[in-house]
Parts: sequence; C-alpha cells; structure tokens
Amino acid sequence: MTSLLRPLLSSLTLLIAALVAAAAPVQAGGLDHVARIEVLDGGPSSDGRYLGALHLRLEPGWKTYWRAPGDAGIPPRFDWRGSRNVADLRIIWPTPEVFQTSGFRTIGYHDELILPIEITPRTRGAPIRLKGEMELGLCKDICIPSALRFDHRADLDAARNPLISAALASRPYSAAEAKVRGVTCRLSPTAYGMKVSARIAMPSAGATEVAVIEGDGLRMMAGETKSWREGRDLIAEAELLPTGEGPLTVDRSALRFTVLGTSHAVDIRGCTAG
Repeated sequence: MTSLLRPLLSSLTLLIAALVAAAAPVQAGGLDHVARIEVLDGGPSSDGRYLGALHLRLEPGWKTYWRAPGDAGIPPRFDWRGSRNVADLRIIWPTPEVFQTSGFRTIGYHDELILPIEITPRTRGAPIRLKGEMELGLCKDICIPSALRFDHRADLDAARNPLISAALASRPYSAAEAKVRGVTCRLSPTAYGMKVSARIAMPSAGATEVAVIEGDGLRMMAGETKSWREGRDLIAEAELLPTGEGPLTVDRSALRFTVLGTSHAVDIRGCTAG
C-alpha cells in the first residue's frame, strides 16, 4: 500500500462509519445527546489576556479526537465567527490518549474534554464574546461527525477555574521541561510529498512512546508516524503530503513533534538539519 493510499483509506473508513451511523438504531435519547459543549470562564491574567475553556461532555464510552487524530480519526475544526473583542486566541491542548480502533491507531479523549483557550482582547477591559462552532468526530461502536455551537459572554471578573487549571496542568511538557537535548531532521522527496526523518535526543517518556509529527495543517497533512528507540535517541519518521496543488516546501522550524509516553508527554517545536 502506498503512502498516498493510506490517508485515502482512512478517509474512506470514516465515510463508511458515518454511513453506518446514519443507518444504525438510535440509542435512547438520540445521538443529539452524545455530546454537549459549554464555555468556562477562567478570569483575566496579569498580561491583559483572558482565560477560558471549551468544556465538552460526552456520554459514557464515547470519545473524540486530538488535533492530530491518528490513522483514522476526524480532526477538530473551529469557527470563531461571531466572536467579539478577540484579537487572537490560542488553544492549549491537554495530553491525549492513544487508542486502538478497528486496527487503526487513533489519538483523543474519552468522556470529557476541557480545552483551555488563551484570549487576547482587542480592547482591554471591554466585553468579550466567544461565539462559534466546533466540528468534531465522535466514536463509540460507531463514528459520527458532529458540530456543536456555543455563544458565551465572558465574565471578566471571574476567578480561576479549577477545571481549567487541571487541564493546563495536564498539558505535555515543553522541550526544556523534558530535558530534550536537540532535534535534527532529514527531508527527502517521495513520489507524492516529503519524508521527514527526525532524531530526538531526549530521556524516555515511559515504557511505550508514540511520536506524532505535524506540519503546516493548511498546506500539508502528515501520514502515520513510526517511531523507535536507538540508544538515548528517539527516531520518528512520517511522510508529509500536500493538501493543494503545487510543490511542497517544508520549513523545519514549523514542524511539531509530540511524544506520548506512559509517564508523560512532550511537545517539541522545530528541528535543525541533520
């Protein structure tokens, strides 16, 4: 199977799952109750930003996906149109879990997800409104695509929310926190894109380590990342495929490497030639 066919097969798998969902018997309460979303207030920070979070509640046994969902998941998408007094926002992803789903490796969260959001207002002290939609995949025995809308006026005087604090505490370590000594990567053209071979000099993150390589999601998608240990280094390889027409160019500094270990996770930005 070529590297191009693998992402196509994953998409086909998701399409079949969605069709099965449409034909499957609906559980008591209906599929509309599988997931609910609300916006949490986390209060202002000393640098003039504001902390909030999307709180996603799933029915028991259901799961949703991380920003890089794995071999056969649906990546979440966000539409913030309708928000007011928002100059910029940054999503802070808690450490996800690794699942095996019908022979595919997927990455995500089960039962509940609290997704912290760091908001930079256009005007400090003015009202903030978060309005938009989260598109996501939901899976249990079947997989269904879903879209959840939210509309919230922030409480600018809110205190720190313990749920948001816990989600922030569960984020992956930075490279410095995990004592990463360096990351080098080689780029080599393939029939359809570019292969990335990275050598990550870092202590073990646990007995089992799953590495994920991400590129610029607007211009390229990454295939399955394979990883293994060579002495004190973790080796990770993946193929990047263009999402549009034209040649694929890869900026090493924009690559993102996440290592999901049994003891902790690590978020690493960029690599140097090597």
